[in-house]
Amino acid sequence: MRLTWAQPEDLLAHELVQSAAEGRDVAAVHEHWVAAGGDPVPAVSGAGPVPATPELRALARELLEELAALPAAPHPDEPDDWEAVAALLPPAPSLPAPTDLTGRVLGAWTGRAAGCLLGKPVEKIPRQGIEEILRATGRWPLDRWFTAVGLPDDVAARWPWNRRSRPTSLEENISGMPEDDDLNYPILALLLLEQHGTGFTTDDVAQLWLDHLPAGRVFTAERAAYRNILDARPVPETATYLNPFREWIGALIRTDVLGWVRPGDVRAAARLAWTDARLSHTRNGVYGAMWAAALGAATTVCDGVEDVLDAASAVVPPRSRLAEAVRLGRELGAACDGSKPAVREALDGLHAAYGTLHWVHTLNNAATIAFALTAGRGDFSASVSLAVTAGWDTDSAGATVGAVVGGLRGVDGIGEQWTRPLEGRIATSLPGGEQRITDLAARTVALAGATTGAGDE
Repeated sequence: MRLTWAQPEDLLAHELVQSAAEGRDVAAVHEHWVAAGGDPVPAVSGAGPVPATPELRALARELLEELAALPAAPHPDEPDDWEAVAALLPPAPSLPAPTDLTGRVLGAWTGRAAGCLLGKPVEKIPRQGIEEILRATGRWPLDRWFTAVGLPDDVAARWPWNRRSRPTSLEENISGMPEDDDLNYPILALLLLEQHGTGFTTDDVAQLWLDHLPAGRVFTAERAAYRNILDARPVPETATYLNPFREWIGALIRTDVLGWVRPGDVRAAARLAWTDARLSHTRNGVYGAMWAAALGAATTVCDGVEDVLDAASAVVPPRSRLAEAVRLGRELGAACDGSKPAVREALDGLHAAYGTLHWVHTLNNAATIAFALTAGRGDFSASVSLAVTAGWDTDSAGATVGAVVGGLRGVDGIGEQWTRPLEGRIATSLPGGEQRITDLAARTVALAGATTGAGDE
């Protein structure tokens, strides 16, 4: 059996990239691996095309340990400890109290599902492939669901759909929100808060994963952390041991709910997200989760996208690479007038800055989210379409953007084109099965009522 995101030879290729980004001198390990016949190019989909020999796999394990022992460059602008992170942050903004929390949260849940579903069939397909599919089916620029109707065989062969998603995420087949990790994690976050309140610990998150999260439905950093939990490694070693995905997007997709239950309090939302994210991520991977939670806290009370983005930026270390990515995304979005040439120029800018990163990394996807929110200017269709058109982690970026705009606009502002096919329900691989969106929203609002005003610090 070939395992994605777990085989030592695949981990090593990704670790060479991650260790170099952390300032480690990886030249000797790289040379040793290549000389032995190893492939130093990271696999796009989580596993290389050719299984490693037992000897090569054993060497990969040795070299992973060697990389872990190398000293990393100091990073005072990107600490992991909460107190050190908090010391770098500007004062938290003073935001208004929520006035229609039920409507905002229902819109956020619905928008997250719709944005995720839009990007689901083209996950892993790069920007140029998405455009070719849309042009071939008469849907360029993107403004509605993807379809296989009229798609030429050669285009379909060149850019195959996400095979898990195709039957349920194309326009002609949609009937409710299909299962996806981008919705599993928010549902799991509800259960976490219901069981432990806002005083939960990172160990509580780990135990909840073991009790409720199928191992086969975790990926990248979460898969590595899951293995480390089972190996009885302590936090934060769960995030670092044999985990080259520690600055990828996995934690960012988990924390919207942690913001929705802290309406207007971006700092408290970020603190909750830090506690969750440190199980599996470090540095910018953790900051991405903090930023997403702050976006969630702000969208429940703010009036516009720029206000949300301003508020959420207050929880990102200002000299971190994530802050730089968010700034670039906002700058490109502000200069984009929505025309096809302007969108193309903006996407060119994103890919020029972050095109060398894996499609699941935090930085490129955070820049995309910031760009899509800014350029979409509060319009749901435009915002989620831009997030997906950019490529990279299309369903995750679409979900986060959809949640923010859905929270601002409510269900009516999302539009029936996007809400009707959801049928108000979300499938999940968690215990309990399919969930009604209205029930999830009601549980979230009840938690927000129980936690508003209770400090975390």
